[in-house]
Amino acid sequence: MTGPAAVPDAPHVPVLLRPLLEAVAPVSGVWLDGTFGAGGYTRGLLAAGADRVIGVDRDPAVFEMAADWRGAYGDRLVLVEGTFSDLDQYAAEIAPDGLDGVVLDLGVSSMQLDQAERGFSFMKDGPLDMRMAQSGPSAADLVNEAPEEEIADILYHYGEERASRRIARAITEARRTTPFTTTRELVAVIERCLPRPKPGQSHPATRSFQALRIAVNDEFGQLIEGLEAAERALKPGGKLAVVTFHSLEDRVVKRFFQARSGRAGGGSRYAPIQAAEAPAFEMITRKGVGPDDRELAENPRARSAILRAGRRTEAPAGTADRATLGLPAPVLQPSSKPHRSRR
Repeated sequence: MTGPAAVPDAPHVPVLLRPLLEAVAPVSGVWLDGTFGAGGYTRGLLAAGADRVIGVDRDPAVFEMAADWRGAYGDRLVLVEGTFSDLDQYAAEIAPDGLDGVVLDLGVSSMQLDQAERGFSFMKDGPLDMRMAQSGPSAADLVNEAPEEEIADILYHYGEERASRRIARAITEARRTTPFTTTRELVAVIERCLPRPKPGQSHPATRSFQALRIAVNDEFGQLIEGLEAAERALKPGGKLAVVTFHSLEDRVVKRFFQARSGRAGGGSRYAPIQAAEAPAFEMITRKGVGPDDRELAENPRARSAILRAGRRTEAPAGTADRATLGLPAPVLQPSSKPHRSRR
């Protein structure tokens, strides 16, 4: 990789970095990377011309991993441990005049998947954890304590798992004798509920693990709050770029941009057209941007990634109607209190 998209010595290849930098060019001023991870987007932004980047992540381990290289950027790089749903608060402290750009790379990073002890991967045995912030209730707490109906709803709405009720029933039956503590134990139960995959099909636990991770980390709640926080934090002309990795996320991001750029369409007799509101964004990408052949050859993980980007207008910041964003049902109608760990 050459040019501004190059990220020397990065531990993994940032997905869609090249088209992202092309979409938001020219890069200057103060940017916020709300999903710092391995630092690939942050380093790409700094190389492309950002004066300063605020790197935000809820996982404290990522900042330890950046210790070898972050000092080379001096005060051009500011690291903040926290969630991107609060990014406007961090921006107000560090860039009171507003941000020139925000980047969000959603989902779990490849380096987190590679760490068996984090419990994100169904391919590696480890503690059934899945917490990005390494605090609060874990996936083990959820599958051991949540009612069967709630587990089924999570698997169906967050993982689009058709066998959600069958899997939820098997989980609640298995935990009666032995609580789940490892990823391998949960994978074994899921595999017994589903047919053996054919060549080229995904692992039977893929959708269930995605759903549990989303629930444990409140990813959709964080997503919509993060998009609205970005709207508040960006100065006029500031740019918001979001990379998603599955259709549920992309649907929410797409509808958010449609709603906040005045492209959401008309009403109906059941939902009349509301008073016109000045658009808060103008679209940079008219449709989602996926990986090209070159990127797929360099990074197969990019195959499901979609980039969307918009530019902030001078209109006052507002909020999006959550009922129109395609959020999964558990986000709109939370059914349970946080699960307390017994350990």
